[in-house]
Amino acid sequence: MIILPLSEKRLEDYYQSSLKLLKDLIRSPSMSKDESDTGDILSDALKANGIHFERKHHNLWMRNKYFNAGKPSLLLNSHHDTVKPNDGYTLDPFDPVIKEGKLLGLGSNDAGASLVALFYAFVHYYEIDLPINLVFAATAEEEISGSKGLMSILTHLESIDYALVGEPTEMKIAIAEKGLMVLDVYAKGTSGHAASNQGENAIYKAIKDIEWFKNYDFERKSSTLGAVNMSVTMIDAGYQHNLIPDTCHFVVDVRTTDVYTHSEILGLINKGTSSLIRPRSTYLNPSSLSKDHILLQAANRMGIDQFGSATLSDQCLMPFSSIKMGPGLSKRSHSADEFIYLDEIKLGIKGYIEFINILSKIASK
Repeated sequence: MIILPLSEKRLEDYYQSSLKLLKDLIRSPSMSKDESDTGDILSDALKANGIHFERKHHNLWMRNKYFNAGKPSLLLNSHHDTVKPNDGYTLDPFDPVIKEGKLLGLGSNDAGASLVALFYAFVHYYEIDLPINLVFAATAEEEISGSKGLMSILTHLESIDYALVGEPTEMKIAIAEKGLMVLDVYAKGTSGHAASNQGENAIYKAIKDIEWFKNYDFERKSSTLGAVNMSVTMIDAGYQHNLIPDTCHFVVDVRTTDVYTHSEILGLINKGTSSLIRPRSTYLNPSSLSKDHILLQAANRMGIDQFGSATLSDQCLMPFSSIKMGPGLSKRSHSADEFIYLDEIKLGIKGYIEFINILSKIASK
């Protein structure tokens, strides 16, 4: 039984309010670092529901009415920034249109539907004295892992025990997520005149290391995330046709798993290559849960499908256990004419409320 009964009427009210809020968010461009307007829209919605909140930059966070430091705390988090609309759009990305059971518009799927569904799940329990604390955070700069997003408010959230991150997963639960390192790699040679074949060609040296990145097989495999993946994604060398290049720069995208630390991976890369390796960052870490974690206990009790996610989210910034779950489909994210099915929004609200209910019951034992 849900701690606060979720009648069909109450669910319909939440759905209609969520739909209105999501339309308002779509109408207001909110590309990363420029989320002021959507921050204001969310502020107004919180005030209308009588919820006290705090704001820093374009991030908003709040606690349930009966927050008690002696209880475990669940963070509900999703983001209100979007990527820029791509050139393939045939519709106005900022005009929320309902068509054939879908709501179309930029950010509808990633992650507007998750955000508004989590919002009303939090509203549902706001005035209930649960066995767990609820903290809701609507954050910015997720699409760029920016310094003024979730990272900037972690110290203000007090002690969080675990988190539910709202991202489009078809309401399946990602129990693990790959991390990311982006490497700038520099192969060094010696310049010389191409006509006399003088010098040492940095491109040829780079080719050997690129082949290594292509073919290297990491020995350890994650049970949920599989293998560490490395992809060369950019390359640049030379500036004159008759001059042997002395530097070749290329970029490597490394998707990391929970069975290696980033420092271990960097050690193996430095051992296997001759080029200079410069990581842009090493803090976007993979995540995973132990098999007996309370979040997995709740997922198992509800019979929710589980998987390991290859896509990055703000989970990588969280120093506490987390799962990822939300309405929508990951492959729709960043696509032209992005959309969310209307039924998915309602199922998201219901699913979040039921999950918090089950989690609360487990925590109370």
